Amino acid sequence: MERDEMEYDVVIVGAGPSGLAAAIRLKQLASEAGKELSVVVVEKGSMVGAHILSGACVEPRALDELLPNWREEGAPLNTPVTEDHFVHLTATGARHLPSWLIPPSLHNDGNYVGSLGALCAWLGEKAEEMEVEIFPGFAAADAVFDDEGRVVGIVTDDKGISKSGERKDEFQPGMILKGKQTIFAEGCRGSVTKKLWSKYDLRAECDTPTYALGIKEVWEVKPEVHKPGLVMHTIGWPVDAGEGHPSNAYGGSWMYHFGDGTVSIGFVTALDFENSYTRPYWEMQKWKTHPEIAKYLEGGKCVMYGARTLSEGGLLSLPKLAFPGGVLVGDTAGFLNLPKIKGTHTAMKSGMLAAESVFADVFAEADEGEAEYGKQVDSYEARFKDSWMYKELHKVRNVRQVFERNFKLGTLYTGATEMVTKGIEPINLKHLHEDHTAQKPIAECKEIQYPKPDGVLTFDLLTNHSRSQTAHEGDQPAHLKPQVWEKCVEEDFGVHGGVLNKICPAGVYEYPEDAEGKRDLVINAQNCVHCKACDIKNSNITWTVPEGGGGPNYDARM
Repeated sequence: MERDEMEYDVVIVGAGPSGLAAAIRLKQLASEAGKELSVVVVEKGSMVGAHILSGACVEPRALDELLPNWREEGAPLNTPVTEDHFVHLTATGARHLPSWLIPPSLHNDGNYVGSLGALCAWLGEKAEEMEVEIFPGFAAADAVFDDEGRVVGIVTDDKGISKSGERKDEFQPGMILKGKQTIFAEGCRGSVTKKLWSKYDLRAECDTPTYALGIKEVWEVKPEVHKPGLVMHTIGWPVDAGEGHPSNAYGGSWMYHFGDGTVSIGFVTALDFENSYTRPYWEMQKWKTHPEIAKYLEGGKCVMYGARTLSEGGLLSLPKLAFPGGVLVGDTAGFLNLPKIKGTHTAMKSGMLAAESVFADVFAEADEGEAEYGKQVDSYEARFKDSWMYKELHKVRNVRQVFERNFKLGTLYTGATEMVTKGIEPINLKHLHEDHTAQKPIAECKEIQYPKPDGVLTFDLLTNHSRSQTAHEGDQPAHLKPQVWEKCVEEDFGVHGGVLNKICPAGVYEYPEDAEGKRDLVINAQNCVHCKACDIKNSNITWTVPEGGGGPNYDARM
């Protein structure tokens, strides 16, 4: 197939905080050196911010380094944290932990709450002011390699292919965007990044990755309960990693008050849960019924909904960050600080470090237009290990692994390593298993009781899903691809009772029964919110990009 080609110095995949920070930093470095550097960012969402989902409570350290005048320049982080609560919920009560018991990383003094989507849209504008080209609605379908196997860019998605695989009248082949370096900022479980893991064996020396699924809603609440700057996190009910609890899962929540009567709430469920009855969406709905949460939402209105996965493996699960022609940044690599419950600052810092490494190793000494294609950027790992980000992640490198073994011990260990040992303990714990191997056969599991939706505080999934504004071109090949179709029926449904159906926060997977009692799999790919939980929890499913511009269209308040 003939494809148009465009050449750039640097191609960046993904207009999230890490990708945009990398673009801005590259342009800053080029300007300081008196060089011209062409940078392009491709974004699969319909616009910058359309696929961005986070709390968000932002630690501004990296933003201060990147754009010191962001406050004066109108960045949409207008609500400083004013109250900070950490609460342990039980089925019948709530215990607010005193400040002295809370690890330092969970104190939010100096942080800001707001919309990460709006922040990314603003960063996109700043990047464009620096002459970064941004192509929203174009998904990176694959990497492009030279004869030596080095990455030399990406190819974007073909548009106008029917479900049957035929070219429609409006067919447009994807473009090849060639770059001397390619920065992959795809977010959690990037589809191209997964191929790079395999091609370059990037995960050969790291621990098993582990993930979680975050379900989020945005509410407009009554003025009398809205407290701008209030930050609250909870652990405990309705999930608990203790033996005997039917969920036997690890999870927690956030609640952030910002803007004009706006409250962001969310619940995160780790995807290494054992009980095959677990439904992360309904854990979130159940959590809202707790009096400590419901008191803020009663009389309010849910206006937005979304979901995404998080890379929770931490420092020891990071893959190799660089390979011939490219680097990994942000949640694509897995820089989330789990016990801090934050990843925006580390994502941005990783993008900045990658930009500094790419510029120094590839462009700083090269004449205009003469930089080498596909060069290995060797300084990135070293810059990372010399940064404050590495120190921050190293201190808590074992936290998630301890929680996997025992919830109460994990809580104690988090406090100890944050306030006493500060990561000097001479051990590196392993994750117990990959997430898709953790669930037990449904015959061995205890059923979990979830509330019936009342349409006021709790909602059926499809009603909530409509608030994500998800839309895909209907006549296109399904981007969710079972490797063995029958395996989804025989194993996922037959053994585990349909974990794909239970885990999906968008109603994509169904197992209808025919007149003879046989089950089949139906994939409603048009519902997909691009969370990729199915790709994680079922090794038989491969998530690939649909036509660029498809998927959720999150409001700027998301």
